[in-house]
Amino acid sequence: MSNLAQFGSDFYQSNFTIDNQEQSGNDSNAYGNLYGSRKQQAGEQPQPASFVSPEMLMSPGYTGQFFQPASNLDYYSQSSYIDSFDEEPPLLEELGIHFDHIWQKTMTVLNPMKPADGSIMNETDLTGPILFCVALGATLLLAGKVQFGYVYGLSAIGCLVIHALLNLMSSSGVSYGCVASVLGYCLLPMVILSGCAMFFSLQGTFGTMSSLVIIGWCSLSASKIFISALDMEGQQLLVAYPCALLYGLFALLTIF
Repeated sequence: MSNLAQFGSDFYQSNFTIDNQEQSGNDSNAYGNLYGSRKQQAGEQPQPASFVSPEMLMSPGYTGQFFQPASNLDYYSQSSYIDSFDEEPPLLEELGIHFDHIWQKTMTVLNPMKPADGSIMNETDLTGPILFCVALGATLLLAGKVQFGYVYGLSAIGCLVIHALLNLMSSSGVSYGCVASVLGYCLLPMVILSGCAMFFSLQGTFGTMSSLVIIGWCSLSASKIFISALDMEGQQLLVAYPCALLYGLFALLTIF
């Protein structure tokens, strides 16, 4: 039993004494006094105002409202980067597609006696010619003739030949796009002839006479437009002859 008590006293031995306990208590009291003094000093300091009026934050020269900047209309009116959608042209006009000009050119071709407007005919408009070439190929296809390659090939070669002749005959000269535009629009009567070939055969007297009339129609319209656009007065027959040869090839494709 004595051994057990001795073991307990040895096991619970510590260097902590009453003096150390008193010293630690003094330290905690000193820390508490220091914390209390700091808290009292903080309480004595004046607290900042939680709300400041907008008049105190605004400068004397500011005339607008608080948190609402005044709009500078001069800046927006003079800015070159801000454009109105109303001032922009339509997309078709930017692409060079004018339906009113297409309609005027079509009516000029359909009426050979109507005077042509040189300012409109001098434009490089390929919308109508491409449409008429596709229509000619489609009508030939419906008639049982697959001739798309011949139509496009003859059109390209014919435009090159007529372009070279017109540049030799006129003093002002003409662009290839203008020649292609005029010859393409004047292909419209040939599309009518190809449409008739879907319903009856043109290999006969009636077909031959109809083809001659259509060839004269196309060549007369094309020469009239070239004369008015290039100021070539008195040379219409000279211009109509090569055009008639070109449209005669299209007539042969339509008949045979």
